[in-house]
Amino acid sequence: MPIAKVNNIEMYYEVYGQGEPLVLLHGFTGSGQQWNSYIPDYKDHFKLIIIDLRGHGRSTNPSGVFTHRQAALDVFALLDHLGIERVKGFGHSSGGMTLIHMATQQPNRVEAMVLASSTSYFPKPCREIQAQTTIAALSEDRWDFYRKIHFHGDEQIKQLIEQFHNMKDSYDDMNFTSPFLSTITAKTLIIHGDRDEFFPVSIPTNMFDSIPHAYLWIIPNAKHDLASSKHASEIKSMVLEFLKGD
Repeated sequence: MPIAKVNNIEMYYEVYGQGEPLVLLHGFTGSGQQWNSYIPDYKDHFKLIIIDLRGHGRSTNPSGVFTHRQAALDVFALLDHLGIERVKGFGHSSGGMTLIHMATQQPNRVEAMVLASSTSYFPKPCREIQAQTTIAALSEDRWDFYRKIHFHGDEQIKQLIEQFHNMKDSYDDMNFTSPFLSTITAKTLIIHGDRDEFFPVSIPTNMFDSIPHAYLWIIPNAKHDLASSKHASEIKSMVLEFLKGD
């Protein structure tokens, strides 16, 4: 299996296709398997780099700590390992938040990015969901789902749930002001559902106003998990056109 030792973790990744490198970053408690349906349509246009973020899927996280800031540094370390200087990116939720960190840490290395269901900070509705998310509250169906995508046992799953729960008290990891967002040079497509239960539409609207080369698509009656919405096929096509420069 393709595993790179970076930043004191073992990071699992998969590579498909040829062309410009495109990094695909999943949401929190997810894994790179989230992108399986994208591979057939995207691999003929890009060199896909599909990553399991720190502590997710097949990747490890001995520190037990997760921040989106560190996740961005991990992705850059993997790109260095692969000899890739400049990329495009597509991230869902935490994947998009990781891309925001990447685009502000090393702006010249991110040419374009798509932020789906992402945020610049954690608002009150999000913190309330984080507070309510506990190991004790996990349903059996959720346990079964997590066991299919995470490969280091139940302790890994418990660690992820605890990390997500503890984000309710985090105020420095995701804390991007408009002036900070204005330093982003990547061409940016922001996609958001107007019924997103975590992040109200005022957040993507502010990101659109703040990021210089930004485009905004608000999808009516869509929630946080855009991949399972009736617009999933349309999103896949729109993102492909955007990343190809069409």
